[in-house]
Amino acid sequence: MTRRRYETAPPALAFDLEPGHVLDDRYVVVGPLGAGWEGEVYRVRERRTRIERAAKLFYPQRNRGDRVASTYARKLHKLRRCEVLIRYHGRCEVEVGDQEVTCLISECVEGELLSGFLARQPGQKLSPFQAVHLLYALVCGMEAIHHQGEYHGDLHKENVILQGVGLTFELKLLDLYTQPGSSAENRREDIVDLVRIFYEALGGRRTYSRQPQEVKEIVRGMRRKLILERFRNIWDLRYHLEELRWE
Repeated sequence: MTRRRYETAPPALAFDLEPGHVLDDRYVVVGPLGAGWEGEVYRVRERRTRIERAAKLFYPQRNRGDRVASTYARKLHKLRRCEVLIRYHGRCEVEVGDQEVTCLISECVEGELLSGFLARQPGQKLSPFQAVHLLYALVCGMEAIHHQGEYHGDLHKENVILQGVGLTFELKLLDLYTQPGSSAENRREDIVDLVRIFYEALGGRRTYSRQPQEVKEIVRGMRRKLILERFRNIWDLRYHLEELRWE
């Protein structure tokens, strides 16, 4: 199955809101947080309380009939007890230029993107032991999502935000995505994406040949078929990590 990876919008779709722009007469734009295929995310401040939130604005051309935004909101609400996800607060319709745009408001989480964290590490990578702890934190978070029959659909280093790093990794996952195909198939793709994050956190291809056998038994050469033969579901991967013994 072909996955749509993270990509920014072409200029014809971009909103490019400036700091100070007011949305729905309630939220003041502080600055951009990111952009993806569906839309753009901004840090905003409530005018009355001065509480900071995140506002996701959906490109109208990619939200026909409001289907994408509504699916996204319902999915966040369904998974509201999953600690690894951001909390959904509500929605509003806002005017951007001459367009009416759907805007979803959620909590604004503080932290650092995994991609930035890795870039600051020696050699821009983690040790095998650190990387296993990162993978375990991701798997535990995803377990709650898969338990409800759902999936993330867009797991990569720019959609993981670290809130704390110590003996364990405290993290949040951003940007749930609605993929074509069955939920079961998409949950399997989540597993492959988790292993890919692990692989990239270790340095990817440039370091793979030097990795210990314990790492290679997880990564399996980044061969999708081999990964899914070994880890049929998220629980297989969790049990493997919990039973891992280093030679």
